[in-house]
Amino acid sequence: MIQSALASFAKNLSISGGDTKLTPSQFRTELLSGLTVALALVPEAVAFAFVAGVHPLVGLYAAFMVGLITAVFGGRPGMISGATGALAVVMVALVAQHGVEYLFATVVLMGILQVLAGVFRLGKFIRLVPHPVMLGFVNGLAIVIFLAQMTQFKQPGTDSFMSGGPLMIMLILVGLTMAVVHFLPKVTNIIPAPLAGILVTAIVVIAFDLPVPRVGDMAAIKGGLPTFHIPAVPMFESLPQFLSVLEVIFPYALILAAIGLIESLLTLNLVGEIKGERGGVSQECIAQGAANVVTGFFGGMGGCAMIGQSMINVKSGGRTRVSGIAAALFLLAFIVVASPLIEQIPLAALVGVMFMVVIGTFAWNSFNVMRKVPRTDAFVIVLVTVVTVLEDLAIAVVVGVIVSALAYAWQNASRIHAKTYETPEGAKVYQIQGPLFFGSAEGFQELFDPAADPSMVIVDFADSRVADQSALSAIEAVALKYETAGKEIQLRHLSHDCHNLLTNAGHLMVDSDDDPDYEIATDYQVRTGVLGAGH
Repeated sequence: MIQSALASFAKNLSISGGDTKLTPSQFRTELLSGLTVALALVPEAVAFAFVAGVHPLVGLYAAFMVGLITAVFGGRPGMISGATGALAVVMVALVAQHGVEYLFATVVLMGILQVLAGVFRLGKFIRLVPHPVMLGFVNGLAIVIFLAQMTQFKQPGTDSFMSGGPLMIMLILVGLTMAVVHFLPKVTNIIPAPLAGILVTAIVVIAFDLPVPRVGDMAAIKGGLPTFHIPAVPMFESLPQFLSVLEVIFPYALILAAIGLIESLLTLNLVGEIKGERGGVSQECIAQGAANVVTGFFGGMGGCAMIGQSMINVKSGGRTRVSGIAAALFLLAFIVVASPLIEQIPLAALVGVMFMVVIGTFAWNSFNVMRKVPRTDAFVIVLVTVVTVLEDLAIAVVVGVIVSALAYAWQNASRIHAKTYETPEGAKVYQIQGPLFFGSAEGFQELFDPAADPSMVIVDFADSRVADQSALSAIEAVALKYETAGKEIQLRHLSHDCHNLLTNAGHLMVDSDDDPDYEIATDYQVRTGVLGAGH
């Protein structure tokens, strides 16, 4: 399994993405798209660092390292990763109670868990996420991105929102940026529209020296290259200390790993739909894990895929690994050499770009979809959206999957019924229709009438399947009722899986290899008392 995963990982390492050819024109587009993403990453990384309670450079270093490693090794070229709010809100309690060094150790462990998830192909379970959950995830995340921009409308260094003239100027600049992003593609595609929007607004602000918040008002982003640093936690001095530290960091690492993979794999699917690509799930898990391991050792807060920046990249023309690599390297350049220039960029320009991301990300057709799909699916869309906004993505997805699974189980439980007829020999045949599992077990038992049935009853499973232990118990319970009434019951037309399940449970009196295609119909008697039905 490990060799297969690593072989697939190595095979998929390509600088291009899918059918995209890296021509000189496409290479230029990739670089400009990467520059746009890097500009949008700066305030996001700084803001999420504040949320987690760490220094802004901890968020910026994470955005650089996670972005670079996942761009090179990730499962979907063109996808962007970095420090995210979904992880930051979990980290804040750890940092407050134990300090930033414990955070670095947690990020390393988080990465190890994600690598293991990729090696053992656990990411395939993302297939269990239904489409209504995906819609709710997209809508909820779009709302979260929108709400996150509200902090940019506060007076620098205070918790009070702008008002009067400053607010009006801010809104006009945001509108200018959005207008450029919207209308420029109708004129030319020489430069990515989001980058043009940022540049136009920045030029206006700098030229007229408008009094609006700039990146530098959030925090100084100047710094050096990230350096290797082993987390300073008392973990390897003795076994009791190791266990003590592990007891603190493991629950956080597990939660962060799960949230990071869920958000990354859902973003992977979303970007895959836009680009027409499939696969790469295990590779993305390994890449995310490796990125977080490295980040933890270089003073970063860890991260995962970012749907907002990924949408900016893809819609700016980024299709290959070059755009993600360029975004990471540009971000590092901002930190090391270009911080005075980047700190002059108005936040209104970046807010305008993110507002356009919100508009493009939100699944507006979901309002129309909810009128046409079953009520349960419509409820799941709304539920996941609300929980994503109020709680976090991981809880929302888990809740959505559980509700969808319960709804599916209920629908299947209500499908079970039986057609009956009598044979010339006087036996009554019950032709079971629908799956027999935990949800339909009680309904299955209600189909039979032991008191009124003749001495021989045949239960035909040609159009049914025996699925689980509840089904076995239901069959035993029915057989026990007929046995108590002094009547005989037989099972007919068992498929291979049903036959094996009943044989392993010890229910079948005759272990005969009946033809799986039912060319030979073998009847089986039922042994009761195996699972204690009726006790």
